[in-house]
Amino acid sequence: MLLKDLRIKIFADGANEEEIIQLYKGGLVKGFTTNPTLMKKDGVKDYEKFARSLLEKITDLPISFEVFSDDFETMEKQAKKIQSWGKNVFVKIPITNTQKESSVSLINKLSNEGLNLNITAILTTQQVSEVIQNIYESSNTIISVFAGRIADTGRDPIPYMKKAKELISGLRNVNLLWASSRELLNIFQAEECGCDIITVTNDILKKIHLINKDLEELSLDTVKMFYNDGKAVGFKIL
Repeated sequence: MLLKDLRIKIFADGANEEEIIQLYKGGLVKGFTTNPTLMKKDGVKDYEKFARSLLEKITDLPISFEVFSDDFETMEKQAKKIQSWGKNVFVKIPITNTQKESSVSLINKLSNEGLNLNITAILTTQQVSEVIQNIYESSNTIISVFAGRIADTGRDPIPYMKKAKELISGLRNVNLLWASSRELLNIFQAEECGCDIITVTNDILKKIHLINKDLEELSLDTVKMFYNDGKAVGFKIL
């Protein structure tokens, strides 16, 4: 199966402005997400300046920016400020704060006011249920289930994602997102689960040329890589 045959939308996950713009111009991705951790990794110092710079260049695809406060009152203020930056902005709200206090009351309030929301850091179907009970049709909502982090615990994320899709079935304003992808295969797994969106880092996107590549040819490429690297280092035994 080729990417063009998939229904799922690929969103790029990152905070490198140059890479984001290149991906935008390439036309493959249908949206973008970022978070404070990715921004820290890529050396972003001024949150608003970074966001507004992107939004000047990308006006026709959804972009998710996350609040970074730990108290709900400040989260609400940040959410409304972030939403004001552009019509294509989705505000990322974590499912809890660091004290494990649920964010559903804030989600309910912001959704009722019509903000575009991306509920993030979800790892259980119970959390999905709590979110959908607190959103309104006036709000476009992305539910980001961190399938990759579920897999990191040794659990198969596919049953979780299928159950999440079942829970949101019939909600026209809600999209299910497979988050924290770990490999190219996740795109096809997310498609199979019925996910609407998957976030993919640039490192994974760089492997797209490998889709359906002949495995014997890939085997030969691997052998050549090992040989060339050993030769370049100058390893000697005999």
